[in-house]
Amino acid sequence: MPPPHPLLIASLGNPPPYTQTLHSAGHHLLHSLHSLLLPHQAPFAPTRNGLLSPGPQYTLSHTPTLMNISGPAVAAAWKNFLQSLSGEDERRNARLVVLHDELEAAWGVVKVRASGKSAKGHNGVKSCVGALSGFGGAGGARFWRIGVGIGRPESRERGDVSAYVLRKMSVWEREKVAGAAGEVLGILEGLRLGGEAG
Repeated sequence: MPPPHPLLIASLGNPPPYTQTLHSAGHHLLHSLHSLLLPHQAPFAPTRNGLLSPGPQYTLSHTPTLMNISGPAVAAAWKNFLQSLSGEDERRNARLVVLHDELEAAWGVVKVRASGKSAKGHNGVKSCVGALSGFGGAGGARFWRIGVGIGRPESRERGDVSAYVLRKMSVWEREKVAGAAGEVLGILEGLRLGGEAG
C-alpha cells in the first residue's frame, strides 16, 4: 500500500472587519475542521503567511489576505509546507487543498473540483491558480478545491452579489458551514490515502 499523501489545507476568506461574512465561509470551515481534529491538531499560531496548525495527518493554513489577492499567501504557505517535509518522496506526494465559499451551491452543500477546472468567476481561486503557476513544472501546482455553499441572491447584478457575500453570516448560516466539516473531513481522508476527488 502506498504511503499517505501529506496534506496542506488552506482556507480563503477576508481579514477583519470581514471575518464573519459569507465570503469568509472557507475560514469558518477550516476552523470547524480544526475542532473535529482536536486534541491531535496543534493550536493555530501566527506565521508570516497567516495562521498555521500542524498535525499528524493534516496541516491547516488560514490565509491572512483579502480574498481576491489570496494566491500569493497560499503559494508561500505551500512552499513552506514542502520545505518542512522530510524528503523528496514526501514532497513529490504532497497535496494542496483550498477551502472557499461556493456561491453556486445551497447553504452547506459541498462541491469538490480539481484545480484544472473553471474557477467560475471566483477571484480567490483565480488568484491561487495564478500564484501557483510557477510550481510543479508545466501548468503549475495541481490542487483540489473544496467549496462550501453559501446560496446566492436572486439578482445577478455585480453590486448585489458583492453586497451579498460581504454581509454578516447569521447563526443558522454559520451552523450550516460548520455542519459541512464532517463531510469535508471524509473527502480529505480520501485524498490523503490516494483518492482523486473532483
